[in-house]
Amino acid sequence: MKCVIIGAGGHGKVVLEILRAAKKHEPVGFVDADPSLAGKTVAGLPVLGAANVLGKLKNQKIKGAIIAIGDNRARKSYAQVLQQQGFELINAVHPKALVSPSAKLGKGVVVAMGAVLGSEAVVGDLAIINTSAVVDHECVIEEAAHICPTAALAGRVRIGACAFVGLGAKILPCLTVGSEAVVGAGAVVLRDLPSGVTAVGVPAKVIKPTKAA
Repeated sequence: MKCVIIGAGGHGKVVLEILRAAKKHEPVGFVDADPSLAGKTVAGLPVLGAANVLGKLKNQKIKGAIIAIGDNRARKSYAQVLQQQGFELINAVHPKALVSPSAKLGKGVVVAMGAVLGSEAVVGDLAIINTSAVVDHECVIEEAAHICPTAALAGRVRIGACAFVGLGAKILPCLTVGSEAVVGAGAVVLRDLPSGVTAVGVPAKVIKPTKAA
């Protein structure tokens, strides 16, 4: 299926390489909000313009799209625009990722090189499982969450919608990280984290309260 990549930054280049390696979809260009990129070439693909070109692309029978933007809320926002325009949200799963046959992926998911998804793991729409991240058996990654490179989630961990698990963080079994929470790079989570907090350190401690506080 011909597709466009939303976001021509560093993550966009990663997603492009995943799509090329997987050989399941044919990326034809980037869409990016930065007007200075319009008409330029990034990693061999043209930047076709901003979101206002989507209708024209749909008329050209480009049916697929994937959002390559690290910001979780921005991915959700773009997904609404794409679905309103009638695009199909495709997945980018690197052939060198290890994905259990019993794992379930939503739409618009990115699974990067070296990532591991264990038995019966569930990954929601628009989530990112980044390079060499480990999501063990029966974990649940909710919509638009981001598991950063080399982060490791033990079995039956639940990550809430739009949460962010930083580079190299570790989360012990059966714990929950609430929606929009942030786990800092290298943190080790030993207990549940509520929604909206930021936690850092070993063991991870909350340094910012919930937004409702």
